[in-house]
Amino acid sequence: MSPPSERLQTKPVITCLKTFLISYSLIFWFTGVILLAVGVWGKVNLEFDLLLSSDKGTNAPYVLIGTGAIIIIFGLFGCFATCRGSPWMLKLYAMFLIIVFLAEIVAGISGFIFRHEIKAVLKEGYTRAETKYTGKDTEDLDRIQRTLQCCGDKNYTSWESTDYFKDNGIPISCCNVTAGGNCTSEELKDLKKAALVVYQQGCFALMTTTMEANLGIIAGISFGIAFFQLIGIFLACCLSRYITNNQYEMV
Repeated sequence: MSPPSERLQTKPVITCLKTFLISYSLIFWFTGVILLAVGVWGKVNLEFDLLLSSDKGTNAPYVLIGTGAIIIIFGLFGCFATCRGSPWMLKLYAMFLIIVFLAEIVAGISGFIFRHEIKAVLKEGYTRAETKYTGKDTEDLDRIQRTLQCCGDKNYTSWESTDYFKDNGIPISCCNVTAGGNCTSEELKDLKKAALVVYQQGCFALMTTTMEANLGIIAGISFGIAFFQLIGIFLACCLSRYITNNQYEMV
């Protein structure tokens, strides 16, 4: 056992490590809240199901919700383990952070390598959704077009090849309300007249252009978040080691 003087000198170090680790865990917990909120928002408001398939929805919002919930739980667990001063709990917390770190690195690299394949899959799904569009019950494409203020795949003329256009013209969700367009049935069935009252920017083109333009920023942020886990891993391991070596227990 270490001399009392050495243990007294170690207590401030442990207290400092605990303070930093609790602060880190709270930030980690907050990122989980953000992921959970984004997942719920994407599912409830934008409903991007049809981006991958018109017949079967994507699980992306559920992945975000599940990941956010797990991070929230382990963020709270990290705070509890730190306050409790339990070495095995801290080691378990560090192991979880390592798993998260590796998963984020793999996901980031995979996304970058297969970005063209992912774009092709999204393109195919969006085109299929547009082809099978019926205009009933406010479909997902309507929500996307209204939210992003866009129309069609490449632009509003993409609707010309669909069965829906032959009977009804361009969907009313393409109507550019900010420009004061009336978007009558006659206008929506005539591409020349529709050009004056609907959004000009294509939805898929808008999304991919924005994504590609900000790819470097997105990659930087993603890897920054991933390496942020290393701080937690370092703090948890150091605190666990100090507590174990000095037989320190928080009363």
